[in-house]
Amino acid sequence: MSDLENTPNAKRLLWAGFMAILAAGVGFALRGGIFDNWGKEFGFTAAQLGALGGAGFSGFCFGIIIGGVIVDKIGYGKLVAVALAAHILSAFVTFGASTPENAYNILFWGMFIFAFANGTLEAVANPLVATLFPEKRTHYLNILHASWPAGMVLGTVAGWILDDKMQVHWKYQLALYLVPTAAYALMFMGQKFPKSEAAAKGASFVAMLKPVGILGALVVCYLLALFFGDIFKGVSPEQASTIGYGVGGVLLIAVAVMTKFSLGSLLLFVLFVTHSIVGSVELGTDSWIQNITGNLFTSEQGKYLFIWTSAIMFGLRFCAHWIETTLKLSPIGLLLVCSLIACVGLNLASGMQSFGMALVALGIYAVGKTFFWPTMLAVVGDRFPHTGAVAMSIMGGIGMLSAGLIGGPGLGYGKDRFAAESLQASNAPLYQEYKASKASTFLNLESTSVFGLDGKKLGDAKDAKPRSAEQQAVVMADQAGDRKTLKTDAYLPAIMAGVYILLMLYFKGIGGYRPLRIDEVKA
Repeated sequence: MSDLENTPNAKRLLWAGFMAILAAGVGFALRGGIFDNWGKEFGFTAAQLGALGGAGFSGFCFGIIIGGVIVDKIGYGKLVAVALAAHILSAFVTFGASTPENAYNILFWGMFIFAFANGTLEAVANPLVATLFPEKRTHYLNILHASWPAGMVLGTVAGWILDDKMQVHWKYQLALYLVPTAAYALMFMGQKFPKSEAAAKGASFVAMLKPVGILGALVVCYLLALFFGDIFKGVSPEQASTIGYGVGGVLLIAVAVMTKFSLGSLLLFVLFVTHSIVGSVELGTDSWIQNITGNLFTSEQGKYLFIWTSAIMFGLRFCAHWIETTLKLSPIGLLLVCSLIACVGLNLASGMQSFGMALVALGIYAVGKTFFWPTMLAVVGDRFPHTGAVAMSIMGGIGMLSAGLIGGPGLGYGKDRFAAESLQASNAPLYQEYKASKASTFLNLESTSVFGLDGKKLGDAKDAKPRSAEQQAVVMADQAGDRKTLKTDAYLPAIMAGVYILLMLYFKGIGGYRPLRIDEVKA
């Protein structure tokens, strides 16, 4: 019996999940396109913009982990309702930003709530599709996540027309994500949902959590410690790190006690760590790439390039099963090939000087990053069916939290650092004139402190027609910072390739990679 015959409304549920993630992609692309509006209107530095983009990821972690923990108990429908309410609330919160004094906090929490809604929906969609299509998880999870680049294409085109062509205020642009939000609400309405294999067999939450154990919890608790440390930095800068690690430590102990001090699966731990890199290299880069290419070329060309890479991802995600079958690749083999391609693409992108070269370099990068996220989820579904929605949701949360705390802010910090170093080396007095009043740091470490370029002054220099010699020097330094940031970013997929080689050797040693049935897994 085929997957679709097991659940008559499988297609509708697949496409409802598709529409839900598409709403997230639309909002993501619109936000990326209005970063420059926020920088000019509120005087934000690149690091501050990176932190705001990060909030658009970190909230996702809470949505997907909390949702993944409770979805098998309360059902998919109730979580969809929670996500819908959060999507609507995030719009009202974000639109409250009006002055430089209130904008940062309001935009941060607006993005956080938006991400929470997205995470809650993925806590529904990922295990739902993995349950509906157990024989072809890689294929159908890639189809589900084709909605992400589709949403980015639609959001970028809409933002391009409304921002560059029609000069519509950024608040009205951002509100467009409410259209696919209404669509997924209608598509999910009144549907009957299946249970995961683990839930259908009556597995308890603790039993599902045991394979995650202390090792898996260590990864997510570390990222949560960073998150809470950043949150409390505004309340108590001196004690923020202590508070963050205190919260993370308490959560780690709670997981240890709940699982009776189960160490957890070493394989799952490795997948979690690797997915934290996936989040940084894919989503962290995506959060900045439109800004970077628009800076290296023109804003219009930057949007063309973003649409180009997103369209490549959209098309290829429908071909995962064909690629696996034709090239006789396991999911791990597919991930290895993709990581090597992404590394080459980012290295080429760091040196792109023409629009034609940018099409080639970023096209290669897009091919590489296409299958990372959904294929990693498929590996967890294949090898850990006894964890239900729990392990898959935690891994998705780790990827998004890493993108929000490490990838997005890290690239913003890199842009600040490398641009500052370039301008200081070429014209130290000019750097003193243009440097930001607030230092940029990475992972809240004082040792990384650097003063980037002031967002408002940099924006004025870019907009000046004609530019003075000093303004041109500032713009050139900013572009040099972008190139070096992409070069540094290329190390991440290289590290991932090393991990995938080790995983291939591991699976070869145990007889090869194959999906497991729940009755094959040792309790």
